[in-house]
Amino acid sequence: MRLAVSVALGLLVLSPVEAQAHLVTTGLGPFYDGISHFTLTPDDILPVLALALLAGLSGPSGGRAALFVLPVAWLAGGLLGLSRSSELSMPALTASTLLGLGALVALDRKLPLGLVAGLAAALGLFHGYLNGTAKLGALGLSGVAATLFVVVALVAAFVVSLRAPWSRMAVRVAGSWLVAISMLMLGWTFRAG
Repeated sequence: MRLAVSVALGLLVLSPVEAQAHLVTTGLGPFYDGISHFTLTPDDILPVLALALLAGLSGPSGGRAALFVLPVAWLAGGLLGLSRSSELSMPALTASTLLGLGALVALDRKLPLGLVAGLAAALGLFHGYLNGTAKLGALGLSGVAATLFVVVALVAAFVVSLRAPWSRMAVRVAGSWLVAISMLMLGWTFRAG
């Protein structure tokens, strides 16, 4: 009996199933596929976290600018990317955006409102375009945009609410960790093949 169960389990484990290389569908529809794509893609979520931290360090107006500019720019870039016939991947540039944003967080400079909005627009257009080339579709891109709104609202509001001097230092440390992660991502991109 044990042998029969072991053989049956072995055959079940070794049986082929459909594999998808880029987008794992949730079975809940394209909107939720967009949400899961964003939350499971470090190349997307880490720069957004860095931007949200930076926007929060720039005060309430910086947080609001990132909150409203980033999702709209991401959606616009994504819709542009849908017209591309093949998927586009730019891991070095993606890691570089994380490096730059993480460094700005680590430096803890309060940026002017226009610069925060410009960084949010640039990040949104670039990463949105890459998501569009991944063929998330308009509804999937809407799921990403909704998730961006929630993530930026929560993270930026949390950072704005910090009052203790050591807490700003903790945010700066998080920025330095994002720089370290981006350097690892760059190293992986340029590794000897």
